[in-house]
Amino acid sequence: MNFGEKVRHYRKEKGLSQTALAERAEVTMRTIQSYEAGKSYPKSRETYHRLAEVLGLDPNFLMTEEDYFVAEANAQYGPRGAAQAKELLSQVGGLFAGGELAEEDMDEMMQAIQEAYWMAKRNNRKYSKTSRE
Repeated sequence: MNFGEKVRHYRKEKGLSQTALAERAEVTMRTIQSYEAGKSYPKSRETYHRLAEVLGLDPNFLMTEEDYFVAEANAQYGPRGAAQAKELLSQVGGLFAGGELAEEDMDEMMQAIQEAYWMAKRNNRKYSKTSRE
């Protein structure tokens, strides 16, 4: 279950409308709609914590490793960075399909790939700044 699915599921379980959740979590209803549709992620940990508190959940449950990666990409590089991060996770997930890697090994591989993504972004930024000067 991804972030948006979790928000929708637990919002409904609590009997909250999107408007009620938005008010209690101090975000807009449009933001909740975007989360639930999988179009965006919170830009700050504080938002994850407010949502978790309203929904009666552990913030870490809302923010899985993959969700955190996409949220960080969004915070640092905007919607385009988030879309790139989602695509990367999707493509890498395909590599594991039908394989026999242990869960621990898959987690380590995902972490290494995510770190490679951050390094590539930092290097790209470095070259972008150099070419502008």
